[in-house]
Amino acid sequence: MSTLRSVLDELRGEDLGVASEEELGDGLVELERASRVLEAERSRRLVEVERRGVWAADGHLSVVSWLAARLRLGFGRASRQVKLSRALRGMPATSDAFGSGEVSSEAVGMLVGAREAAPEAFSEAEHMLVDAAMALPARELRVAIAYWRQAADACGAEERARRIYEGRHLHVSPTIEGTVRIDGSLDPESGQTVLVALHAVQDAWARDGSEDSRTAPQRRADGLTELCRAWLDRSDRPEVAGERPHVAVTVDLESLTGQIGRRSELEDTGPVTPGTARRLACDAGVSRVLMKGASEPLDVGRRTPVVPSGMRRALVLRDAGCRFPGCGRPQAWCDAHHVRHWADGGPTALENLVLLCRPHHRAVHEGFGVEMNGHGPVFFRADGSVLAEDRAPP
Repeated sequence: MSTLRSVLDELRGEDLGVASEEELGDGLVELERASRVLEAERSRRLVEVERRGVWAADGHLSVVSWLAARLRLGFGRASRQVKLSRALRGMPATSDAFGSGEVSSEAVGMLVGAREAAPEAFSEAEHMLVDAAMALPARELRVAIAYWRQAADACGAEERARRIYEGRHLHVSPTIEGTVRIDGSLDPESGQTVLVALHAVQDAWARDGSEDSRTAPQRRADGLTELCRAWLDRSDRPEVAGERPHVAVTVDLESLTGQIGRRSELEDTGPVTPGTARRLACDAGVSRVLMKGASEPLDVGRRTPVVPSGMRRALVLRDAGCRFPGCGRPQAWCDAHHVRHWADGGPTALENLVLLCRPHHRAVHEGFGVEMNGHGPVFFRADGSVLAEDRAPP
């Protein structure tokens, strides 16, 4: 072990600034191979720790709890390491390839799963599957193992497919922070449908030419929101309690007009900032509710759109899409933003409206500004400096 530590100290002391690009690339490949060898050796030693009962000598009730405490790991990770080390005892070809650094721990995990699914068939096919693991990228290996499992257990494949379908689930839970946590598992067909839809939205964003600084998880989250918003915007939605489903925000007049109010909240997720309420109210349907005191409604008016459909069509003809400099997102992804908010007395008229995509609508309500001049909207930063317009005025 002292030799290993010396080698690692030597690696840490290398001056990477003088290394060539080829040396950096080759070095990463060798480090990956070395890390695989170390992972395999850890598994081999863990088997011996369990065989000798070293964990019991320290008063632990299982090798998993001993490993978690000794290495300061989470219980789940420790459990996975123990499971892997146990499985490798019965997988000689896989162990050899892992120990020589020829296959990754991800590939080994897939091979372990294949063995669990069909132990007898795996024993006969292990060398073939290990060869595949040494040659194929992880994604292709996953597909190859799936086909092998179907061939190895044709009768059981249908039963597995049924179990996967019956196990589908989706949890959508508002949290105490006001966010919504989404977690679940879909069968292959449903999952592929979701992936295709999300990819389609993200591909459309990529084609519009706008600079996008969002992370991949953020783009997926926004894509899911956009898909749901598009469905809610359809005119053929079924009615619930006499209305088509819609996102409802309840806000008092003080909050809406920028004063200190008492209520500004979404129906399921709870309180939002007055700024968020004002942004949502920019292009929405509004119902007036006259209250007596804090809880007794005296009169409820009809819900009417802030921007009528005819006005929206005229705005689309004028702006075509998001007018924020550098953005080209189409009108279907845009809100009609009131330059001077209607709650502050701003008119719902073309000279006071501009199309903004949802991210830029949020940006304008949270720091950027916009004014109208004789040629169209002028956008500026919080410090007052003007953003250059990169498209011809309408």
